[in-house]
Amino acid sequence: MADERLLTDSGAAFDELLVTLVQAGDRRAAEHLARRWQPRLLRTARRVLGAELAPGAVQECWVSIFRAIGGLRNPARFAPWAFGILRRRCVDAMRRQSTARHRYGGEPGDTTATTAMPDEALAIAGAMAALPPDQRLAAQLFFVEGLTLAEIAEVQQVPEGTAKSRLFHARRRLKAALSGDDQ
Repeated sequence: MADERLLTDSGAAFDELLVTLVQAGDRRAAEHLARRWQPRLLRTARRVLGAELAPGAVQECWVSIFRAIGGLRNPARFAPWAFGILRRRCVDAMRRQSTARHRYGGEPGDTTATTAMPDEALAIAGAMAALPPDQRLAAQLFFVEGLTLAEIAEVQQVPEGTAKSRLFHARRRLKAALSGDDQ
């Protein structure tokens, strides 16, 4: 447990260093930061938007990150700051999809990835997909990305109590869905 915390702390310190170097204009540090964070941002965007829309939202997120990174006052806050930008780009993608659906009619294609997955992983993915978007994002950030309640609140731009409530309800719904109980 202590080793895991040390790795997490050293990863955060490395990210902080990379952000500082990027702010100073280091292009190689920017590339390294993007390589380190691309999988996390893409994983979260896929959970929120589905596999089809996620890459575009993440690309837009990186454009926003690199345009605004100079204004990030505390490089140690990169994780919640980046996930906050990703949240806004995901909302933009959902709005565009909704507008297109209304304009052209019909339902969008299935955006969930259903490649060969073990039954348990498929059940978890299905349970997560069934959550309301705010709860899904809170659960993803907490269980998968390891953000704290305070960081989740910052990402979702809500009070910490609201983030805690979203996580509580998400946990309850996931437990019910995975145990086969009715809510």
